Amino acid sequence: MSVALEFPLSNSGVQPAQPQYSIVVPAYNERARIGATLEQVLEHLRAQKWSAEIVVVNDGSRDDTAGFVRQFAAEHPEVRLIENPGNQGKGYAVRNGMMNARGKVLLFTDADLSSPITEASKLFAALEKGADVAIGSRWLDPSLQFQRQSLKRQVMSRAFNLFTRAVLTFPYHDTQCGFKAFTRRAAEMIFPRQRITRWGFDAEIIYLAHHMKLKVAEVPVAWGHDERSKIHPWRDGFYMGLDTLKIRWLSLTGGYSR
Repeated sequence: MSVALEFPLSNSGVQPAQPQYSIVVPAYNERARIGATLEQVLEHLRAQKWSAEIVVVNDGSRDDTAGFVRQFAAEHPEVRLIENPGNQGKGYAVRNGMMNARGKVLLFTDADLSSPITEASKLFAALEKGADVAIGSRWLDPSLQFQRQSLKRQVMSRAFNLFTRAVLTFPYHDTQCGFKAFTRRAAEMIFPRQRITRWGFDAEIIYLAHHMKLKVAEVPVAWGHDERSKIHPWRDGFYMGLDTLKIRWLSLTGGYSR
C-alpha cells in the first residue's frame, strides 16, 4: 500500500519494468460492487492478453472495501491496493492512483464500470493515433447509453457542461464521464498540477491538457447510469460549479505554473 503522491521510481532512480496499461479504480465504500468490478476488469485484461495492472485506490472507506481488495490482490498479482490518508475525495484518489501507476498508458474508470471496461480499446486506439489524452463521452453518441439518467440529472449534466465550456473556454461535450486515458507523458504533465480533490477534478485535468496544448480526443463510449451513484445533483453540482471558477482563478493567477 502507499499514500505517496509521486510517479514511482526504483531505488536507483530508474523507472521499474512497466506494464503496458494501468487501470486505476478510485473506491469509496464500494464493498458491494468492487468484487464484480475487479472480476470483470481482470477477465477482460486476460482475454486481451494485455500486460496490465489494476490499481484500486481506497479513499478512506468506512466499509470493508480495503480488506476485500487486499485479499483479492493476494490471489491476483495484477491487482494493487493504495490507501489514501482518510477520505480525501475522488479527485485526490484518481490523482494518487495515476501518480503511483506504473503503466505506459494510464486509464481511470469508475468503480461501478458505468462505461464497461470493454470500451477501453476505443480510448487506447485514440492514443495510438496520436492523442495525448482520450476522454470518454456520453453525449457525442447518446444512442450508446444503455441506461439513461433521470431527466433531472440529464438537465443538470448538460447545464454544468455549458457552464464549464463557457468558463474554461474549451470545446468538449462531456467532462464528467469517469472514463479517461492518458499517455504516460501526458499524465506526468497533468496530475502533478491537479489541485481539485473532489468531483470537479475532471474539468480541471481536461483544462490542464487543453491549456498545455496536449491533443485531447473525445471518444463516444457506451455508458449506463447506476442508481447507486454517490453524486447528489444539486449539492455536488453547486460545489462543482465553485471548482470550475477556482480552476479559472488558478489559471489567471499562475497557480498552475507553481
